Amino acid sequence: MASDDALLVVDVSGTVLEWTQEAEAAFGRASSEAVGRPVRELFPDTAGPAAQNPWSRTGGPGTEGLLVRPVVRQDGSRAWGVCRAVSGEGEDPVGRALLRALFTLSPIGMHVLDPDLRILRVNTAAGGVSGIPASRLVGRRLDDVVRLTSPEATLAMVRDALATGEPVIDRIVGANPPSDPDREHLYEVSVFPLQDDDGRTLGVASSTVDVTEREQALSRTHILNAVREGVGRTLEMDATCAELVDVLVPAFADDAEVHLLDPVIRGDEPPSAPVAPDVPLRRMAFASAERLPPSEDPDLGPLRFPAAWSQSLTDLQPHLIVHRPDPATRPSEVHSAIITPLTLRGGVLGTLSLHRSTGRAVFEQKDLDLALDLAVRIALHIDNARRYTREHTIALTLQRHLLPQRPQGRVALETAHFHRPGAGGGGWFDVIPLSGARVAFTVGRVSGEGIQATTAMGQIRTAIQTLSSLDLECDELLAQLDDTVARLAAERSALDLGLTPREEELTAGCLYGIYDPLTLRCTIALAGHPPPLLAHPGGDTIIPAPPQAPPLGAGTDGAVFASTSFDLSEGSIIGLHTDVFLPPEGPPAGTRREELREVLADTGRSLDALCEEAVRIAGPKANDTDAILLLIRARALDAGRVATWDLPPEPAGVATARAWARRQLAGWSLDELTFGTELIVSELATNAICYGKPPLELRLINGPTLTCEVSDASLVAPHLRHAQTMDEGGRGLFICAELAHRWGARFTNQGKTIWTEQEIPPSAPADHV
Repeated sequence: MASDDALLVVDVSGTVLEWTQEAEAAFGRASSEAVGRPVRELFPDTAGPAAQNPWSRTGGPGTEGLLVRPVVRQDGSRAWGVCRAVSGEGEDPVGRALLRALFTLSPIGMHVLDPDLRILRVNTAAGGVSGIPASRLVGRRLDDVVRLTSPEATLAMVRDALATGEPVIDRIVGANPPSDPDREHLYEVSVFPLQDDDGRTLGVASSTVDVTEREQALSRTHILNAVREGVGRTLEMDATCAELVDVLVPAFADDAEVHLLDPVIRGDEPPSAPVAPDVPLRRMAFASAERLPPSEDPDLGPLRFPAAWSQSLTDLQPHLIVHRPDPATRPSEVHSAIITPLTLRGGVLGTLSLHRSTGRAVFEQKDLDLALDLAVRIALHIDNARRYTREHTIALTLQRHLLPQRPQGRVALETAHFHRPGAGGGGWFDVIPLSGARVAFTVGRVSGEGIQATTAMGQIRTAIQTLSSLDLECDELLAQLDDTVARLAAERSALDLGLTPREEELTAGCLYGIYDPLTLRCTIALAGHPPPLLAHPGGDTIIPAPPQAPPLGAGTDGAVFASTSFDLSEGSIIGLHTDVFLPPEGPPAGTRREELREVLADTGRSLDALCEEAVRIAGPKANDTDAILLLIRARALDAGRVATWDLPPEPAGVATARAWARRQLAGWSLDELTFGTELIVSELATNAICYGKPPLELRLINGPTLTCEVSDASLVAPHLRHAQTMDEGGRGLFICAELAHRWGARFTNQGKTIWTEQEIPPSAPADHV
């Protein structure tokens, strides 16, 4: 409407710009008295009830009232005009009643703002946000009367509604009301543009609801949900504690620290309260929003509030600390904290410390309740990790005692190894002396993890040692071992589920090989295990491709175990490893395989140096399962340490065999063994002549032990007898077993060999040749 139709015209601040004669007649004031003065001075009773307020007077049918409408002045500027409202004009009775209810009775705060964000009208509930009476808000800017937490963002939101004409619904805005100046309140704000019949924007209306309690409850719920989903995904203490503080900062605190008692970190049972002062408390995790410095001693405890921390470990109660630091001198100082103990079943695990700095709401009782819920949940996760750590420690200790600390080398063999236990604990390696100066070697890994995997590994390693003592061929030994693993798996699956948790199916990957230093020949067989890497003198490295059988215990029908033999050179290196050390597939595996090739190609270096270099360059980075690298350097047995004779298949050959053995022992300076060796040779030669088939052969080997072997072409296996007092024979093998340290028989395609081993006396020369 035009300004000429109004009784008076005011600007957005409420100052009278124009005062007509009708206004002089209606209000009893001359134009000179009104123009330039605020409306509230001309009508001081406008702050009274609506019935006495001329600016809000709207009567029913047949009455007159006043309406405030936007007007365009003659110079084109915009202002507000006050005109008469006659019967039937303006709002209907229901609309007028609705407006009166909104502005006087509604608990929802209402603001009406002009395009310059000056307040035109507010309701009674809106005064609580600013703490200023409604009558003193008209004409003032919104950001001048309300302490907004983020004034720029809030005003930008209102201006966006003015510019686009689109309402903004249910935005959360922070403010500090005068009734609670130190605590940020959260308000749910909706902004609606006000437009005239021509679509021109006249201002905005906003509704404001205090939702502080609701939002804080939702925030606590979100934090609990985040802890449920993001904490405890592993059984590692440090990872679990780090996950917790990452969730809590900055969502709940400005910094958070988790400290655990030293016995808990080791996996021991947690002590009961009160905790002795000499029990170390170590910080496991810390996160900060960079508003606070870390505690004074990160290794020993949360020393910001030592009294509360110490008390919480005594009474097992959470403690809430609130103090008022001077923001002018120490703006980043902690002003509230929660110290809560981490306990489970009466045992004390450690403490959870939460801190907030100035500029953020202090912790309150409901936050303390949330901290208690968090402490209960994290204590359960930490205790699970502690139990796992204890079991893992037991498994590693058991594994360490089950594995050789350093494989015993032979005269013609040199070894070095690297073993890093992982979470599984089911890896093994071994070097086993065999008859005839030969050496067996094995590397493998059991599926699963923990004590079950470790005990299964010990059983399998024992079975390998037992089977190797029978001098079985590599493929035959793996076939027998497959049956053993299958029986162990069947026993595991038959366990009572109520007593022992069912674990994954028991299988094992295994490599078994035999090296003969007399022929420089190596034979291997594989079952679900990567092949070795061979490095020959001169830098030539190869990876053989022997037949690969399924893992032991896999239950594959028709599984075939096959052996592969290859010749080695003096000084060749055999590199045995688990799959985690050198994965069989993928680009990283190819890279590491080439790196390992380059390291082992330098065969002139010591095995310990090669092993260390291989681990540094090509070693695995993860620690999930056992990583094993076993290096074996092949040596040829000196020809002077071996003596071989062909025995005549006649009784007189026994005396000849004794004479040969006697002269050879004298040449090796082993005269102390002459008597026993003559008896052994005599008995073995007699058995071969009487019960074997030609050709017959006697062989003596001077190694770590003195080996005596008699071979013939018969495949009939001898057995130890215990002859009666009156028996004239049957004591041959019994005599050999009494005189020898070990004895046994092995079979080949050409026949059998009966062998004995005698320990070399300590008084013998270092070099017996």
